[in-house]
Amino acid sequence: MWYDNGVRIIIKTTNLELTPALNEYIETKLWSLNKFVDKWDIEGAVEAKVEIGKTTKHHKKGNIYRTEVSLALPGKVIRAQQEEWDIRVAIDRVKRKLQQEIKKHNDLQRDH
Repeated sequence: MWYDNGVRIIIKTTNLELTPALNEYIETKLWSLNKFVDKWDIEGAVEAKVEIGKTTKHHKKGNIYRTEVSLALPGKVIRAQQEEWDIRVAIDRVKRKLQQEIKKHNDLQRDH
């Protein structure tokens, strides 16, 4: 669990060890989203539930890693998920998806 500027991050793993390096990588990536959620910068207003893991399916080409994030904003939950050959690639792509969805949400809020 990690708190910063009101953002609460909860990380859960499945079939994968959460190393300090991987934990730091996730936190760094999600930290970069702070600039998009600053307007909800009140204690406990934004929560990110991160689930990472190695799939248990039998793949012929090696391991497949899955990353899923549910970002709870006041009045809205934004979800993104990705499966990739590398856990860091999956995290990067989920972060980009979240960033796009947050921007859309912010634009809609601004238009209303």
